Amino acid sequence: MIEKIDVAGSNYKVSENLQKYIKKHIGKLDRYLPKGYKKDAVAKIVVTEIEREKGEKYEISVTIETTGGKVMSAKDECSNVYAGIDVVEAKLTSQMRRFKLDVTPHLKKQKFNIFRRRS
Repeated sequence: MIEKIDVAGSNYKVSENLQKYIKKHIGKLDRYLPKGYKKDAVAKIVVTEIEREKGEKYEISVTIETTGGKVMSAKDECSNVYAGIDVVEAKLTSQMRRFKLDVTPHLKKQKFNIFRRRS
């Protein structure tokens, strides 16, 4: 679990239920980080309410800073805060998986020659 999670609201009061939801979903993202980078990961979440002519929208931006100085961020705009958290979680998951592939030597992609003849 990512221990340091800061949740803030801009033009929006973050409820206790939303904080629990964010900590549950964003906190479990450390499983996609390499071992050396998990220890001091810090997540910062900002939920902003944007008033539009057709209705209210919310902008969710999440930034995760790791030990090695790597910063991963994702942003989404939607009409439901909980759905926005899920979308941002998926974006960060793919970023973290690519980062883990690049950093971990035994997980790097290897070239396979499928059409190689066997002798």
